[in-house]
Amino acid sequence: MESKVTNLTKKDYIITTLRSYILQNGFNYTTYQGIGYLNVILPALKKIYKNDEKKLKETAIANLEFYNTNPHVLPFITNLQLAMYKDEQNIEDVRSIKMALMGPLSGIGDSIAQFGIAPLFSTIFAGLALSGLVFAPLGYWIVMLLAMLAIKIGMGYLGYKLGTAAIKTLSSKIGEISEAANIIGVTVISALATKFVKASLAIKYTTMVTIDNQTTEKIITIQEVLDKIMPNLLPVAVTVMVFYLLKKKKWNTYQLLILLFIVGILFSVLGVLK
Repeated sequence: MESKVTNLTKKDYIITTLRSYILQNGFNYTTYQGIGYLNVILPALKKIYKNDEKKLKETAIANLEFYNTNPHVLPFITNLQLAMYKDEQNIEDVRSIKMALMGPLSGIGDSIAQFGIAPLFSTIFAGLALSGLVFAPLGYWIVMLLAMLAIKIGMGYLGYKLGTAAIKTLSSKIGEISEAANIIGVTVISALATKFVKASLAIKYTTMVTIDNQTTEKIITIQEVLDKIMPNLLPVAVTVMVFYLLKKKKWNTYQLLILLFIVGILFSVLGVLK
């Protein structure tokens, strides 16, 4: 059967790279960069699926989900993803790799832009400004724009090369790579849940214990008992509940926040949580 997927040119990848500048335009607290992400890749998707409107709609909807990464390294992800779509890879496999790249590249992009290039150039041009050179503030702005553009183009080129070259040799392994990406994603989310989700029980009770024929009162904390059975059990339970409401019940971020605020305040007042 003849493929309905049409090819992309280098120009299409370059345009997608430059469209990363509009990533934040659709930012919201439900999907974060989700709408903006689809907007970035949409012209290329329309070209890939020009002859298959149903597949275009399916792929577009799949890219409306929550996403949050550094805008400067986004072209690496988008160009790699487009190369996989062009190669007719499974949407779920592409999604797994896209989501697995979100966190690591976000950290890399933040480190390069905010803690590397920005402090370096600000130090240089601040020194020039103190020396009386009036063009220093404008020079800093121009150099930063050029540096960020260079990063975007470089990351876009890497994503394009990796996508077009590696997929040809790894097409039979994409399912395994996707599964590995899923495992990495679950591991990272689990670690974040135990570290950043704070929930502990405040329930205590008093019991009498006899030691060396002496009876004394001992306060038993339910949270300490749970920690001995399984540390961070409550944060994990909260995370699973949130996941269930998001995935199965299709709740949005605002509904979850309202629920968590109400439950947290109510249970704190009742002395259940601390």
